[in-house]
Amino acid sequence: MVKKHFLGGELLKQGKIQQSLSGFYDVISDGELYRTRARGNFRNKKVTPLVGDEVEFQLDDNDQGYILKVLPRKNELTRPPIANIDQAIVATAVVQPSFSSNLLDRQLIALEISKIKPVIYFTKTDLLSAGELRYFQQLAEGYRRIGYQVILPETSFDEVSLTEVQQILDGNETVIMGQTGAGKSTLLNHIAPELKLATGEISQALNRGKHTTRKVSLLKIGNGLIADTPGFSSYDPFELQANELAQYFPEFKRASKFCRFRGCVHVNEPDCEVKKEVEEELIMHSRYENYLQLYMDIKNRKPIYNKK
Repeated sequence: MVKKHFLGGELLKQGKIQQSLSGFYDVISDGELYRTRARGNFRNKKVTPLVGDEVEFQLDDNDQGYILKVLPRKNELTRPPIANIDQAIVATAVVQPSFSSNLLDRQLIALEISKIKPVIYFTKTDLLSAGELRYFQQLAEGYRRIGYQVILPETSFDEVSLTEVQQILDGNETVIMGQTGAGKSTLLNHIAPELKLATGEISQALNRGKHTTRKVSLLKIGNGLIADTPGFSSYDPFELQANELAQYFPEFKRASKFCRFRGCVHVNEPDCEVKKEVEEELIMHSRYENYLQLYMDIKNRKPIYNKK
C-alpha cells in the first residue's frame, strides 16, 4: 500500500523507481509515473538511488518530485545498477560475440554475492553446427549439475524455451543482463512483442531522452517486472578477498567440506577435494580454470588508496 501524507504543504508519497536516466528517476506510485530527482544530501551520504528501489518522495505545488529516502534493500547489483531483484536471466551468446565461460562465471559470481537467483539463457543457438550444439548441450548439463537453471533452445527462440521464460517471469522482478550483442532485447521482443524494443541498443519503451546507453528500465510483462539493461563487454573483478572467492562457486563450497585443511583455497593445498573432483570431472574444468584466473586477479590487484 502506498503511503501518502503532507509535510509543510507538500505531498509525500512512496513508490518504486522504474527508470533512471541522466540524474532523473521515474517513480511509479498508485499507478502514476512521477519524474523526480534526488536531494543533494544523497551525494554527501554516498547514497545513489537505483532502479528497483522503494523510495519516499515529495511533490511540490508544481508536481516537481524529490526523493527524500531510499528504503532498505533486500539486494543490489552494481552492474547493471539495480536493486530488490528476485532473479536474473543471464543472456549468453554462443557466437557473435564469441562465447566466454569466464564472462559467464563472473556474472554468476556477482549474482551469488548478491543472493540473486541466476537463470542462464543461451542465445543465437541457430548459428551452431550440430557438433557445436552438442558441446553446448554438455556445457549446459554441467551448469545444471551445479544447480543452475539453464535454457538452451535447440531452435532459437522456440516455443518451449519462451514458455519456460514466461513462467520464470510470472510474479517476479527480474533483471536480464549480459554482454553487448547477446540478444537481450531480441529475447524480450519474442516474449512480449508489444514492447517493440529496439535491438542493438537499450529499451525505448519508457524513453524520455536520447541517452539510452545509460538507462535502466523496469518493464511490465504479464504479472511480473523485468529490467532491460545496457550491455557490457567485460566484467571487472569483485570487491572481495581472494580467500572468499570459492564460497561463491556452489560446487566448490559443497566439496570443500571434505578438504583436508579448513580454509583451503583449492590452489596448492594437498588433499583438496575440489581439485580431486576436477580431475574426476565431477567439477567442470572450465569453472576451475576461471576460478584460478580470477583468484590470481584478485590476489595480485593493487590496493586503491583514497585521496583526501
